[in-house]
Amino acid sequence: MKITHSVLLISLLSLSPLLSGAAPVGVCYGRVAADLPAPASVIGLLTSNGISRIRLFNPDPAALAPFSGTGIELTIGVPNEILPTLANGTVAASLDWLQSNIFSHVAPSQLRYLAVGNEVLQKDPFYTPFIVPAILNIHQALQILGLNDVVRVSSSHAATILSTSYPPSTGAFHDDVKPVLIPLLHFLRDTGSPLMVNIYPFFTYVENDHQQVTLEYATFRSAEVEMDGGLAYDNMFDSAVDAFVHAMEREGFEGIPVVVTETGWPTGGGDGGSAENAFAYNGNVVRRALGDVGTPKRPGVGVEVFLFDLFDEDAKTGTEYEKHFGIFGIHGNKAYDIRFN
Repeated sequence: MKITHSVLLISLLSLSPLLSGAAPVGVCYGRVAADLPAPASVIGLLTSNGISRIRLFNPDPAALAPFSGTGIELTIGVPNEILPTLANGTVAASLDWLQSNIFSHVAPSQLRYLAVGNEVLQKDPFYTPFIVPAILNIHQALQILGLNDVVRVSSSHAATILSTSYPPSTGAFHDDVKPVLIPLLHFLRDTGSPLMVNIYPFFTYVENDHQQVTLEYATFRSAEVEMDGGLAYDNMFDSAVDAFVHAMEREGFEGIPVVVTETGWPTGGGDGGSAENAFAYNGNVVRRALGDVGTPKRPGVGVEVFLFDLFDEDAKTGTEYEKHFGIFGIHGNKAYDIRFN
């Protein structure tokens, strides 16, 4: 999950079906923790808080099956380690995988996106050659099922696939990822699917000089505006999203949506981690999505986003921050008073 660039990435799950024009907002359901609530009990927590979209990082049957018939829309990850099997197999094999691992547990109508691999290009480069072939096989399998216009297929990427991200207009992809990324962008454009990115202004803040990257700018509380040509930026999230838009346009791809498949702010763990800052950041992400605020480069086009994370994940390794992104405690109490509608 950790991102270390000036542009960092969840997105997809709508928490407010009442706001038909709003960009969808959702929550990631990470499960790297001990003593989490039973998955069946999580459904009540979601519905009582108006959360109608969830991202699961893998199709674990124990976590997936309780969502059946709930009406909650799902974005499901295809694990990195599965990519070689799907890429090297037949379309029929991908069809069997979908049927066995997903559609045997939930109806196709509940599936919104398949995220084929997570941060492969930077985190698991061994799997890089398998991303696009796996996506193509899965897409063809969905065509056979008549679901290719219902379920969109993409792959979720770390913000570090950008070689340049600030100012946003200089956004560009690393040369070494282009051999995979360009074919992927062709597929996304042809199928009307989004580029999925994981954006974490928090990590940019903690890993840089605080005079250059201020807490206020990272949490939507800055009174200062930074100009990039004729566009004005008062927060890092917008800058990050627009850097990806510019990077795609630099390669000749205009109009591809950006879905933020992960973003969030920790409530603890050290410098900058607090409930107050998490509320400021996540609360503004939700408010702006539901209000279709958009970004300076795409005003009025709300950014579809997933907040990370539903619960703290105390079994995670790495920095202490990684364990404190939860919006809810294990007993269902909110860490701060965020509203999803």
